[in-house]
Amino acid sequence: MSGLHVPLAGPDGTRTDHAENILAPNPSEMTLEGTNTWVIGTTEVVVVDPGPEDEPHLRRVAEHVGDRRVAAILLTHGHHDHSGGARRFAELVGAPVRALDPRHILGDEGLSDGDVVEAGGLELRVYGTPGHSFDSLCFWLPADRAMLTGDTVLGRGTTVIAHDGNLADYLRSLDLLRATAEELEAETLLPGHGPALGDPVFALDAYIAHRRQRLDQIRAARAAGATTPREIVEAVYTDVDRSLWQAAEQSVRAQLDYLDRS
Repeated sequence: MSGLHVPLAGPDGTRTDHAENILAPNPSEMTLEGTNTWVIGTTEVVVVDPGPEDEPHLRRVAEHVGDRRVAAILLTHGHHDHSGGARRFAELVGAPVRALDPRHILGDEGLSDGDVVEAGGLELRVYGTPGHSFDSLCFWLPADRAMLTGDTVLGRGTTVIAHDGNLADYLRSLDLLRATAEELEAETLLPGHGPALGDPVFALDAYIAHRRQRLDQIRAARAAGATTPREIVEAVYTDVDRSLWQAAEQSVRAQLDYLDRS
């Protein structure tokens, strides 16, 4: 799964003109170095994905914000490694939590495709990008020509289609992001895990090609007699560390469902 992208330095402390990453201390095979918590803004800020419910991390982010007002806490999606600390962080900084899934909203406003969030003269434009999860969102930061991608595009490796995701939706979201990156002349992808990526169109082309290649490989494995997700993983995912095979089985199930519906 390596070699798909061109990573920039990071991820902890990675910054653009108006965004900085505060890395959560939850590294794993699935979260890479940990969850990227993005602080966006100057005199007033928006915090994207506070991360897990880890008190030292949440306090570190709050200390980094300092006396600046937090206009809103935004969630790219509701998985615990991104949203688990949102309620506690909201208490620390006195800000609402906005998300697509109503279960994660604290305050009067959620988030949906087409929304624009403003803070301190900056805009974040919301793009609905379901697939990794049903509630996945990406945020375009025009001032930096940067797209915050959550788990839709990672800084390294590929994205698992979670139990609440859908591969057909995911492929459409990748196509949308690719077209948007080209149209808006995006310069950087700021992911939910791993380093920032400095060539968005290249990264998205690689993501799309990789997904199509996997589907072709799974078709071939089925034609050769593989029937279960485990058998397909053993035949197709030979380039993936065995510690990730359980997650690969989850992705295979999503791909089989996609193929059976196509």
